[in-house]
Amino acid sequence: MKPSKINLEELILFEDDDYVLINKPPFVSTLEDRHDKVNLLGLAREYTDDAQVCHRLDKDTSGVLAIAKNPEAYRHMSMQFEKREVTKVYHAIVDGIHNFKDDLVDLPILKQDDGIVKISKREGKPAQTYFTSLQSYKLHTLVECRPVTGRMHQIRIHLATLKASITGDELYGGKPFFLSSVKRGFNLKKQTEEQPIMKRMALHAYALTFADIKGETQTVNAPYPKDMQALIKQLENNI
Repeated sequence: MKPSKINLEELILFEDDDYVLINKPPFVSTLEDRHDKVNLLGLAREYTDDAQVCHRLDKDTSGVLAIAKNPEAYRHMSMQFEKREVTKVYHAIVDGIHNFKDDLVDLPILKQDDGIVKISKREGKPAQTYFTSLQSYKLHTLVECRPVTGRMHQIRIHLATLKASITGDELYGGKPFFLSSVKRGFNLKKQTEEQPIMKRMALHAYALTFADIKGETQTVNAPYPKDMQALIKQLENNI
C-alpha cells in the first residue's frame, strides 16, 4: 500500500525560508524505520540538508507535517510545541453516531512495552483532547479532534473511551468499513475476500497553526487523501 515513489515537492502545502509543510501520505514512516527504506525525514534531507521533522504522525496517519529547514527554525517550532502554542486539528471517521460539542477527554495515558497505550490514572502522563462532531452518517460520524497534549496514540485511545473508536483502528476497537455493509448483494458472486474501503484507520491531520520566525501566524490545511475521500463519498451516498 505504501507509495513506491514519493516526490516530496508534490506533497508541499506551505514553504518559506525556514519551514516546509507537507501533506504526509499514509503508510509512510515519519522518521527512520528499520523496516522501511523510505521515510519522510530522509526525503526531507534530500530536499534540504539540515531538515528536521518538528513532530510525528503515526505511519498510517495522513496529513499536515511540519519540517524545519534549519536549527533555529527547529528550536522555534519545538518551543511552541513545548508551550502548547501549536494548534493541531485532526479529522477522524468513527464508528457509531455521536454528538460531540467541544467535549473534553482529560485522561492520562500510559505507553506500554508492547507499543500499545492505555488509560492509567496512577501511572499515565496527562493528556487532553477536545472532540466536535462535524457530520453524522448512517452508522458513522466525522469528528474534529483537537489534542492539547501530544501523547502517543492519544486521539485513538481517547475516542475509544467515548465508545467512538476510529473506523479501521482495530488496535483500539475500530471496525473496518466494507462496501457490503451498505450495498446489498455486493461481493456475493466474488470468490475473493472483500477488502475494506480504507486499509488503515480513518485519521487525518487536517490543519496546523503555528507562528513563523517573524511571529506571523500561519495556518496550513491538508486535503484528504484519496482513500479517505472514497470512504466519505460512500458514507454520504448511504445516509
